[in-house]
Amino acid sequence: MAHVRPDDDDIDRMKNSRPILLVDDDSTDVLLFERALKRLEITSPIVRSSDGAEALDYLMNPANKRPWIVLSDLNTPRMNGLDFLQAIKAHETLKRTIVVILSGSSAERDIDKCFRLGAAGYITKPTDYEQLLHMIRTVHTYWTLSEIPPEL
Repeated sequence: MAHVRPDDDDIDRMKNSRPILLVDDDSTDVLLFERALKRLEITSPIVRSSDGAEALDYLMNPANKRPWIVLSDLNTPRMNGLDFLQAIKAHETLKRTIVVILSGSSAERDIDKCFRLGAAGYITKPTDYEQLLHMIRTVHTYWTLSEIPPEL
């Protein structure tokens, strides 16, 4: 039986129906992110978690829709981005989850740790709204163009 590859519109619909999991305890950053998505007409629903522990609970619940991408702040209470990333990558069913770290830190040691733990990317948080728009547009375009297995 031949494998039929979904067309680009089907892939976009599939990704747009799956949420973006945003892990950030800063309500201002979350609000700006939501505004930017709306302005860019990115229709993926957003699931918000204030820290890694809450995000991990969401991901572990089989009743929840799997996100197509997780954007996680590095510095969150209870469980920070590094511990969150380590927990996901150690879990058999979650280890292929796409996680991009967003951080105010551009320290080489933080970037190195995140990639060693399996982050798909590391982005220093933009300092203004226009830079945020550019960052979100770029991340969205990249992951929209990327081939992602349907089970992710």
